[in-house]
Amino acid sequence: MTRRDGLIKVIDLLHAEIAAMKSSDVDALDKATNAKLAALNELAAIDGGMLEPGVRELAEEAHRLNETARIYCNLMAANVRRRLQILAGDAAGGYRANGHLAAYA
Repeated sequence: MTRRDGLIKVIDLLHAEIAAMKSSDVDALDKATNAKLAALNELAAIDGGMLEPGVRELAEEAHRLNETARIYCNLMAANVRRRLQILAGDAAGGYRANGHLAAYA
């Protein structure tokens, strides 16, 4: 496998990861994430040497997609936190009218 092939595989798996998060498909997310991690390990095992044409651009695209996946993950976590706070009777989300964070024992 070349770096180029490896990065294309990682990019495809990042797209699958983002799609799974958008559709809240936990099984697909788990599968895509595990496959992405395996692809990254394969990519890391490639020996040094000259970079093939287009590798830098593919790496930058993978980085952008990873940032997009990170943002989706953070949004999902924030939604879960908000729902848990509502269930706990703290609809203000831990903040009080005076602007101070509520103290938790």
